[in-house]
Amino acid sequence: MPPRRVITGRSQEPRRRYAEELRLLRNERGLTLKKLSEVVGWDPSLFGKLESGATMGSPEVAQALDHHYGTPGLLLALWELAVGDPMQFKEQYRRYMILESEAACLWHYAVSRPPGLLQTVTYAREALASGGAIGSELDQQVEARVGRQLLLEGSDPPPFRVILSEAVLLTTLRGPGAWREQLQFLAESAERPNVTLHVLPFSAGQHGLTNTDVMFLRLLDGRTVAYTENDVRGELMEESSRVERIQRIYDAVRDLALSPADSLKFILRMLEEVPCEPST
Repeated sequence: MPPRRVITGRSQEPRRRYAEELRLLRNERGLTLKKLSEVVGWDPSLFGKLESGATMGSPEVAQALDHHYGTPGLLLALWELAVGDPMQFKEQYRRYMILESEAACLWHYAVSRPPGLLQTVTYAREALASGGAIGSELDQQVEARVGRQLLLEGSDPPPFRVILSEAVLLTTLRGPGAWREQLQFLAESAERPNVTLHVLPFSAGQHGLTNTDVMFLRLLDGRTVAYTENDVRGELMEESSRVERIQRIYDAVRDLALSPADSLKFILRMLEEVPCEPST
């Protein structure tokens, strides 16, 4: 007979499981939220939101709680699972998110915004807020988007090639400081060994992806899938003939783009042009 599964009664959904573990550990030690705040730092309202699942907090909070509770790596691991959980995303994106987490290689063409994998927290918040997200929903979406960036980290991250339309670099954030931070993040990302970044200047003219964002994922089984998105809809393509067709278009666009070295210079020039914020 197969071994019986141990039933703990705890949730198997990552975000809820993280919240449950935080609440359980605090209660086991007889701590109030206020006392935990005094010992670890941060406002007690944050810990209340963490334990209710209203927010995920940061990896620094998870690490601090691991240290306090003597659970090295446990809470941080649960945090990483929760922020990367595809069930946080809307239904139309969920299969794509699952495939993205398993991809051996990624390619992206971005029309008007940097891909989520290359957005700062401030950029992600402003972009998602412009789509109507507010309050705890906005917090959750920002955490989920930024949490996906763990995909590009670690000892053996997948290669990621991205082509940014020049429009991406001209659609600034409201504050020059936040925009400078985003451009700096792009420049730093371009120098990472697993990231290849191209800028497609307006001088390249019209092309097959002028109004379409597209991401390609090379999966471990050798298949390539594509996710396309425009102003009104997104579509996951898994049929090989359709994927090959749009990949040929992507390759033609890449041939029009600046080299990685010239693209980095392009971003650095734009960074120099960002006005300084007035001193207070």
